[in-house]
Amino acid sequence: QVQVVESGGGLVQAGGSLRLSCAASGRTFSSYLMGWFRQAPGKEREFVARIGWSIGSTYYADSVKGRFTISRDNAKNTVYLQMNALKPEDTAVYYCAARIRPAGDYEYWGQGTQVTVSS
Repeated sequence: QVQVVESGGGLVQAGGSLRLSCAASGRTFSSYLMGWFRQAPGKEREFVARIGWSIGSTYYADSVKGRFTISRDNAKNTVYLQMNALKPEDTAVYYCAARIRPAGDYEYWGQGTQVTVSS
């Protein structure tokens, strides 16, 4: 069983920045695929970014490309999402997820952290 815990959400003005953190348990964290998702009120959950075991293997949704950066510190079992130039439409609950198997869906999810961007 892998536990995933997000932190770092909050209220920020448009144009501001926030950094989300996601701590995951497990001795083989460095091999996990880690992803960030978000869900705005009344909308379906959507993909934001993911990072593989290699620091260079990142992928972003078009809506956040150039503004958000995903990174990981395997020594700390932690993944980060640096969010810059935030917009009101970035307001959502942000979820971190871990995929342990080499393919398929993300198996473990955090409880989410609220990000609110005011205009």
